[in-house]
Amino acid sequence: MSERIVSWHPDPSRPRYVPSPGAVDAHCHVFGPQVRFPFSAKAKYLPQDAGPDMLFALRDRLGFARNVIVQASCHGTDNSATLNAIAKSGGRARGIAVVDPAISEQGLAALHNGGIRGIRFNFLKRLIDDAPKDKFLEVSKRLPQGWHVVIYFEANILEELRSFMDAIPVPLVIDHMGRPDVAQGPDGPDMRALRRLIDSRPDIYVKTTCPDRLDAAGYPWKDFIRAVGPLVADYPNRVLWGTDWPHPNMQDAVPDDGRLVDVIPRIAPTDALRRKLLVINPMALYWPEERDA
Repeated sequence: MSERIVSWHPDPSRPRYVPSPGAVDAHCHVFGPQVRFPFSAKAKYLPQDAGPDMLFALRDRLGFARNVIVQASCHGTDNSATLNAIAKSGGRARGIAVVDPAISEQGLAALHNGGIRGIRFNFLKRLIDDAPKDKFLEVSKRLPQGWHVVIYFEANILEELRSFMDAIPVPLVIDHMGRPDVAQGPDGPDMRALRRLIDSRPDIYVKTTCPDRLDAAGYPWKDFIRAVGPLVADYPNRVLWGTDWPHPNMQDAVPDDGRLVDVIPRIAPTDALRRKLLVINPMALYWPEERDA
């Protein structure tokens, strides 16, 4: 694995939609820079550098105020690149870590002090070699106050994961809605299964993200919009949104981030829904001290 890949648009368009004031891009990543933050020996892909300066320039170009930086699988459990980006954000970023389940309380506290507010469990076998549910459950019981767990999986293993998710004692955030087949429509089996999951407990959030990944028909992502719009309408207090920049493993179908932002008013057609999606819900999870001030 020697060729370093580029998966992001070199000059994304400026969106027509102007995000709500205070809007949060609640799912993005940083890669490297490799000279300071080497990639994991277990990484399944080797990206070109996409560091915090690039991320924050995109944030400003798209009209967002804050970022939630999710540890990318190519960096394994070394969260240094994510922590570096948070530290450079001037308080405008928080993060999600990937940890060794044996991490100590002192290690978790250090992550908290660095701006981390949750951990991610990845069940995509093409990205992760081992996902030990028993150890994941154990560490989820030791998280600092106010943290949550982010879970990334594909729709065909949702039922297999239900008992595991039911046992996690902190709020859950479902990455990319559990990758449903949006071509099935809003009432298809994948979206119905997702709704059953959301209905099973009051502290589950979903990221209504990645039309570029989930809509096989491609831009303008009509299947995604048709499937996801009703979810946002029916669960306005449970939804988040993010760019997914720099779009890991999307080098063969690089999305234009401006077009991604212009999906927002198509899945959240009212100002009230957009404020929930972009401001109120992510602030409650990642900056609760400001929400409650």
